[in-house]
Amino acid sequence: MNYTKYSKAFAVLATATLLTVAVTGCSKDSASTTKQETANWTGKITIWDGPRWEEAGNKYAWIESQKKAFETSHPGVTVEIVQVPWAELNDKLGVSIAGKAWPDLAPVDISGNGVNAAFLKQKVLEPIDEYVTADDKKDFLPNALDAYTQDGKLYGLPGGMTVHGMLLNLDIFKERNVEPPKDGKWTWDEFVDDMKKLTYDKDGDGKVDVYGLSTYVKNGYYESWPFLYMDGGRPVSDDLKTFTFDSKEATGAMKKLADLKTIPVAPKEMGSGDVGGTWKAFSAQKNVAVEPWATWAIQAAQKANMKNFMVAAYPTGSGKPVTIGGVGGWMMFHQDDAGKKKVIADLMKQLTSTEQQVVTAKNYSVFPSRKSAADQNPFADNPQMQQAQKLTETAVMMPKQADWKKIDEAIQSQLQLVLNGEKSPEDAMKEAKKTADELLSK
Repeated sequence: MNYTKYSKAFAVLATATLLTVAVTGCSKDSASTTKQETANWTGKITIWDGPRWEEAGNKYAWIESQKKAFETSHPGVTVEIVQVPWAELNDKLGVSIAGKAWPDLAPVDISGNGVNAAFLKQKVLEPIDEYVTADDKKDFLPNALDAYTQDGKLYGLPGGMTVHGMLLNLDIFKERNVEPPKDGKWTWDEFVDDMKKLTYDKDGDGKVDVYGLSTYVKNGYYESWPFLYMDGGRPVSDDLKTFTFDSKEATGAMKKLADLKTIPVAPKEMGSGDVGGTWKAFSAQKNVAVEPWATWAIQAAQKANMKNFMVAAYPTGSGKPVTIGGVGGWMMFHQDDAGKKKVIADLMKQLTSTEQQVVTAKNYSVFPSRKSAADQNPFADNPQMQQAQKLTETAVMMPKQADWKKIDEAIQSQLQLVLNGEKSPEDAMKEAKKTADELLSK
C-alpha cells in the first residue's frame, strides 16, 4: 500500500496554533472570542473504556497512560476513566442515554450489530467535522471513515479495524498434497475443488474424519456472510429502506454454501450456532481444514501453538472480492459547552493518532484505520496478520440501521434453517423479509 505519511506533529501544531491565536486575543470579533473560550476550557472529561491488553496485570494500562499524557498537555483538564466490560458496554450506554447521564466519550463500534446506529437516531452524538482537517481525513481508510459518517457528517474517529478471513490448516493441505491458494486468493470453483480434496477418511474406517470447511451461523456473528455476498448480494439496499437478501444473487450464494454439506465437503454441524465447537474442530481436533474467522482467531491460533496455518481471502464469485469488517473508534456524546467539546475532540485525536494506532495494532491485534499507521508495518514479524491486513481494503461494514439487531436475528434464524436443509433460501428469505420490511418501513 502506498499511503501518504501522516504526522502526529501536524495535529499538535494545529492545536498549538489555535491556542496561540486565542491567547493573544488579536481580534475582538465573535469568532476569536469563541476560540479563546474554547482554548481555555478546564474541567472534567468522563471517558468509558473496556479492558484491552494486559500490562503488569492491568488491562486498562493503555487508557490510563493516555489520560496522564492528556492531562499533562491540557493543564486544568481531568480525565475520569470508567471501566466497563465490553459485554456490558452497549447495554450500559443505552441505560445512560435513557437517564440522560451519558459519558463524554466512549468506544463504539458503529458498524457492528449493537445499538450504535440507534444513538444517531436518538441524536445523542456530536458531529466532529469542524475538528478534523481535510488532510487528516485523507489519512484514514475510506471504508473506516465511512463507517462513522452519516448524512454527510462525521460522528466519530476510527481507532482500528477488524476483518473476517479464512484460516487454513496447512498441515492438512500438505497431507492431502493440495496447494494453498496463490496469494491467498481463489475463485469459488477453485475453492470447492480444494474442499473436495481436503475431505477424507483419515483413519480408514470408511467414514469421513476430516472436512474441507466448516462454519456457524449465530446472531451477531458474520463469519459465513462473505460467502453470501460473493455474487453481489446484500441484506438491505444502500438507502437502508429495502430488504434485498431475497435477490437471486443472495439466495443463489446461500444455496452454494448449503450445498457444500451435500457434496459433502462440510460436516452436518455446519450452520449451527456452536462457536466453541467449530473453533475446537479447527484448532484442537484438527478435523476441519478451513474455517472463516474474525481477526481475534489469528492470535488465538498462534497462542494455541498452531504453527502451520495461513490466512486467505473468501472465494470470489461473480461479484467483487469482499469480506465483512468492523471498525472500532471513539464517539463524543452530546455537549452543551463549546470549549469542552473542542477539548474532547483533542482527546479523540490523541487516542486515534498514528502513534497510538501502531501501539494498539501491535498489542491488541486490530488493524490500523490510518494509512500512515499501516505504512509503519506493525505486523512485520507476523505474516498471518500481514495477510489479514490486506483484506481490510475489501471489507464492507454491516448496515447502519437503527433496528439492525432485530433484522439480523430474523435473517440468521432463517439462515440456520437453510444450512440445515430445512428450508430453501427463497422460502427462508421470504420469511425474514416480513420482519425486515416492518422494521425498515419505520
